[in-house]
Amino acid sequence: MNTLFKDNSIGELIAKFARKELHPSDAYAAALENIRELDPKYFAWVAYGDDAAVERIKLEEETFGVDPDRLLEGIPVGVKDIYNTAEFPTQMGSPLWKDFTPGNDARAVYHLKRQGANVVGKTVTAEFAVHALNETLNPFDAERTPGTSSSGSAVAVSLGMVPVATGTQTAGSIVRPASFCNVYGCKPSFGTIPRTGMLKTTDSLDQVGFFSAHAGDVRRIFDSLRVSGPDYPISDSALGDPQRQTKPKGKPWRVGFARTHTWQYAPRYAQDAIESFIKKLASADGISVTDAPLPVEMRRAHEVHQTIYDKSLAYYFKGEHKQSDFVSPVMNEIIARGNALPAEAFAAALASQNELIRSMDEYMQDFDVLISLSTAGEAPMREVTESPDPALMWTLAHLPVVSVPQFRSPDDMPFGMQVVGRKYNDYLLFNFLEHLESLALIPKQAGYLL
Repeated sequence: MNTLFKDNSIGELIAKFARKELHPSDAYAAALENIRELDPKYFAWVAYGDDAAVERIKLEEETFGVDPDRLLEGIPVGVKDIYNTAEFPTQMGSPLWKDFTPGNDARAVYHLKRQGANVVGKTVTAEFAVHALNETLNPFDAERTPGTSSSGSAVAVSLGMVPVATGTQTAGSIVRPASFCNVYGCKPSFGTIPRTGMLKTTDSLDQVGFFSAHAGDVRRIFDSLRVSGPDYPISDSALGDPQRQTKPKGKPWRVGFARTHTWQYAPRYAQDAIESFIKKLASADGISVTDAPLPVEMRRAHEVHQTIYDKSLAYYFKGEHKQSDFVSPVMNEIIARGNALPAEAFAAALASQNELIRSMDEYMQDFDVLISLSTAGEAPMREVTESPDPALMWTLAHLPVVSVPQFRSPDDMPFGMQVVGRKYNDYLLFNFLEHLESLALIPKQAGYLL
């Protein structure tokens, strides 16, 4: 196995490119080497490049040189197979879309390329990015789930096939694979990464994010992907506001510990692990930690989410549903539930979501970040339904989160910790994570298996 991406952050790779100690074609070749070695066992990729792509990149670097000012210059990336890509099919985990080639790039993919990234290929997703378990295997235990629909991307990063891969989250599809596969997973504030040119499932819930091997790369990847400028006045104003994005000098970090209403589903080892971390965090200089009981209406988060989710999927996939032999049983069940919901219930759920967004935005003004479990604990067996966890709560409320590869279960299986920010306070969240990294309270890089 080539350890290039384990040994070097994205920033370190680009610095080596600039000094000509390493070349972008070498990085792409390292990605192919690891994919060819490991993917026959773990099944993280739908399609990927070849040696001709290495030669093309080599010619480009010889002709045009390397631009170290581009944030992802020469960095190989994996793209979840619900994003349009010009050079690879976009099949969305469904045989109904087998070999479909859109002929263009999703806006997020365009942003990656504009910053110098090289797309290695498409990572496996669940059927239409919903719940049906795909063929991807958890690197830590093949009999356990690797997570939900972005698991191909998480596994690709976990095994060092690429240093970064894109994902999406409508419920917990970034946080759960990140937790179970021991990598950093970032779901930024709703709307900060564009969704144009991608599969749509739920308008008020679909959110775009990514997986990273190194903590220090999270900010860089977000900057490569996010929208900016006068066409996005609300998010751009907030993200550029120093008062929102910087902790006041001389003031401690205000951290809330949110057990949430899903705490009862976490096994004792998971509760003990995060409570132990919170005690350690509270003893660090410059950090003030308090218990953070959430607004009572957040107890309805899972109920509200399911109503919006079911009705939206029933609407957007009614065409595919007519060909039910090609749609998984879980999709059929969701669509049947959605069709049974009256329009009034959907409208009421959307109104409840908007109220929760407003409520949590107001609530978060008293905290710089919240901390919660990412998942109830370690990955369950593949045939076992995942226990309720806090992941979809923050999705519903449009809050930015990073899942940190923090804990191990008694069976030595990984599970993560979520750090949550106020909506559009993504940079304040990243600042806090970088502070924790400087104190060695979170890992500098994901704990590679191999």
